Amino acid sequence: EDVGSRADTIEETVGRVEQRSPETVAAYRQRLETKMMEVLQSATIDESRILTEAAIFADKVAVDEETVRLHSHMAMLQAQRPTGKDMDFLMQEFNRECNTIGSKCNDLTIAQDVVNMKAEVEKIREQIQNIE
Repeated sequence: EDVGSRADTIEETVGRVEQRSPETVAAYRQRLETKMMEVLQSATIDESRILTEAAIFADKVAVDEETVRLHSHMAMLQAQRPTGKDMDFLMQEFNRECNTIGSKCNDLTIAQDVVNMKAEVEKIREQIQNIE
């Protein structure tokens, strides 16, 4: 029950990360445009260049693959009733995906969510040691 509850918490947090991630790109684009206006003041701003920079940034911070894998690992955890060793492996994978999201994020809210997910993963890992 404890592992399931913590897994649900991780699932909810992943959902928040998925929701927040596109917002970070929009905020970056706005900051970039504002800075370009400040620097160039009277010159015209090349809108296509801002869009290109925003697209490059969006590609760097995209966490779609990681969140999809986290959902997949979550499904395996809940559906298969894995053994202790399998669960330990899944927790390594959870941790890996959380670390990757954390390294890609450029947003305080997402960083806090990553810390919370990692804390839940660690608590699950402690429970798994009892199962093994």
